[in-house]
Amino acid sequence: MSNATKTIAVIGTGRMGGAIGGRLASLGHTVIFGSRAPDSEETAALVQKTGGGTTASSPTDAAAAADLIVFAVPWAGAEKAASSLGAVDGKTIIDVTNALSFGSHGLMEIATDTSSGESIQKWLPGSTVIKAFNTVGFHVIANPEAAGGPVSVPIVGDDEDAKTAVAELVQSFGFESVDVGPLVHARALEMMSMIYIVPYLQGRKEDAFEFYFRRGAAPKVSAGVRAAG
Repeated sequence: MSNATKTIAVIGTGRMGGAIGGRLASLGHTVIFGSRAPDSEETAALVQKTGGGTTASSPTDAAAAADLIVFAVPWAGAEKAASSLGAVDGKTIIDVTNALSFGSHGLMEIATDTSSGESIQKWLPGSTVIKAFNTVGFHVIANPEAAGGPVSVPIVGDDEDAKTAVAELVQSFGFESVDVGPLVHARALEMMSMIYIVPYLQGRKEDAFEFYFRRGAAPKVSAGVRAAG
């Protein structure tokens, strides 16, 4: 999957889906929003705002027409949304969803024993799921300058070629990409999103942050990684 302009289905029309769709359209990609209500006034407004020949259709039709699928729906509706995509064998899905729910303490907590990324791969076994963009604010995706500095987007997945292609897409957005391993590490990325939201939930917006991984920090001399314990 090269990063020449392509047709990309964005499943989800919320803040994250809208932000990603807008950036994709601005980069010359053809965007199709997959929505349960593609003819609604809200979806029509989003299509108009996104521009660039953007359209909306059912999730099944959007996925069928797409070279690449971005999955950006709330966790509560993730399984139903995944099942609505139809046949996606051989297609790459960028999973942006975080498997989180509100806990009794008023903060977010993990809502599954695994992760959204692993769940989608289980629900759609013929696809290739790559986790990316889930640790970045929608407002920063829409405008990277809002972060006030560089932003890192960690990426995980089990297919190296697909990860490389997604990394190139991430970089085209103006972010730094970091390969942090296999899809099972989606659990760690979703925990990163859990702490990302804490300042917002506690009314401390002045403490809000974006993740930035500083490369080149390895020791000059090392005997290797030691086993824990």
